[in-house]
Amino acid sequence: MAERNLDFDKEIDRHGTGCIKYDYAAERGMPEDVLSLWVADMDFETSSYVQDALRERLQHGVFGYTEEVPGYFESVSGWMLRHHDWKVEKPWLVKTPGVVFALAMAVQAYTEPGDGVLIQQPVYYPFAGVIRDNDREVISNSLSLGEDGRYHIDFEDFEKKITEHRIKLFFLCNPHNPVGRVWTKEELERLGDLCVKHQVTVVSDEIHQDFVFQGKHQVFANLKKEYADITVTCTAPSKTFNLAGLSMSNIFISNETLRKRFLKQMDRAGVSQLNVMGLVACEAAYRAGEEWYQGMMRYVADNIAFVKQYVEENLPGVRMAEHEGTYLVWLDFRGLGLSEAALEHKIIHEARLWLDGGAMFGKEGSGFQRVNVACPRKLLEEALERIKAVL
Repeated sequence: MAERNLDFDKEIDRHGTGCIKYDYAAERGMPEDVLSLWVADMDFETSSYVQDALRERLQHGVFGYTEEVPGYFESVSGWMLRHHDWKVEKPWLVKTPGVVFALAMAVQAYTEPGDGVLIQQPVYYPFAGVIRDNDREVISNSLSLGEDGRYHIDFEDFEKKITEHRIKLFFLCNPHNPVGRVWTKEELERLGDLCVKHQVTVVSDEIHQDFVFQGKHQVFANLKKEYADITVTCTAPSKTFNLAGLSMSNIFISNETLRKRFLKQMDRAGVSQLNVMGLVACEAAYRAGEEWYQGMMRYVADNIAFVKQYVEENLPGVRMAEHEGTYLVWLDFRGLGLSEAALEHKIIHEARLWLDGGAMFGKEGSGFQRVNVACPRKLLEEALERIKAVL
């Protein structure tokens, strides 16, 4: 049976399904009729092979405790080997309800209250959230936007922050959300060598690993054996195949001591087996979803190119950061000279758009907006036209 869900222009009404992207606008202070391009899920139907696998499992009718469905590890490991040249071993695998949950487990497992945890802002805002919620201190090795339109790491400051704050734990975002960087081998090795030198444990969030449009995704733990010994690698099919609502992540920890400490925190949290439908969907996606994935990637790449051209031709004073990875485009509105509040008002109440305001990613994101381009082109074009109209 061939893949059926390859029409990415198809518009699907998600209202009334309980999705946070569309059904909770008023509850979150947005106009009811706002156009949503914020939270990182797609507006595309997932692979028909995933749908078929879920239907088949649904027909079985019994949904008891499930550790793994048949072929699960083979499907996951096969994807990692084919797409990322990474050979994973089954003992390394820890399944969690999500990557943010895994971040929280790592904070609790590898640090103590009052410790600093290092991140690189502007960065995915739950990084700072799980640190603060667990009574740790956010320490930022802030990224800087260069003349080349790309963000860069200050490696001297990175080491300085480690030593000054006695850092035990670093959250790496690779590819980086929201600035769109796909870190090079050289950049990752400079970070990795410093972390090994100072005995810093690394949690590498690689949930966007399958969305690379420039360069090549480097699995951090796969670069050197000594990196693998200090790293918790977070992956999931949720971004790649639009399965976020099924709460399924695959965390790889090759170091047995780190893995046992992580598992102990999961026991404390009362988490054991996961949602059976998430397991079924993950296995089917990695086993049979290649055609869908390739079609989706072509469509999203075209959307990214469309945004870049539109911004350059129609939005003077706005710049798009050079985009290498993720389906989340980072727009720089600072050239307009607006305050953060004024920019938010224009976007939300004049353009009637729900984007992600840059300040939520750290003070370094002030004056930026993150735009989710994994949607039908018609919606993306309408959103950009709305921005043009209010500017």
